[in-house]
Amino acid sequence: MNDKQMQSNYIRIVGKINSKLDFSHEVFGEKFYEFIMEVPRLSDARDLLPVIISERLINDIDMSIGKDIVIDGQFRSYNRYEDTSNKLLLRVFVRDIIIPEDDELEELIRHPNEVFLNGYLCKETKFRTTPFGREITDMLIAVNRSYNKSDYIPCIAWGRNARYCEKLEVGDHIKIWGRIQSRKYQKKNENESYETKTAYEVSVTKLEHIKTENNRKREDEEEFEE
Repeated sequence: MNDKQMQSNYIRIVGKINSKLDFSHEVFGEKFYEFIMEVPRLSDARDLLPVIISERLINDIDMSIGKDIVIDGQFRSYNRYEDTSNKLLLRVFVRDIIIPEDDELEELIRHPNEVFLNGYLCKETKFRTTPFGREITDMLIAVNRSYNKSDYIPCIAWGRNARYCEKLEVGDHIKIWGRIQSRKYQKKNENESYETKTAYEVSVTKLEHIKTENNRKREDEEEFEE
């Protein structure tokens, strides 16, 4: 957990297995599988998050639907070519999996969804206001990975964080704390029909703007919490 990648992209989620394992891909003889994990919010809502895990982590683990698990890993992005265009897929990549004891679960479930990202703004921000008057800024953060790769993570900031993030520039260095959330939305197709899709993004609860390491080159740092 102390390697450089985990220091810039770290997630812990606590919840239940919501689907069976499906084969995803194979790399140098190592097979990876996908499944859906149900993660509770502090409200009665649940987030259904897609997870990728290596076969080497689940040899002796019961992966039955409904099983309580704790996952430490990273929030990663993958490009998949579909219908003549590239699609950005977001997945929780497992670095470690734990089956908690009953007495441990009660404490762990108090913080079921925690994310930390240390990266750079790679797209112009978009500020908007919901029909209920909530202020939101959409961001896309690039987080470096090994072998000259990067993960591109959609993030949303709220309230005064949203107003501050609206003024950030491409290339700005920021650190983000928050949680992954799943969100249903309607997409209009070419034949005028609508399709229900799921978006995944990091909802920001705290951010730090590192002004000494971006294109603004100021000599201070600022921290903001939701």
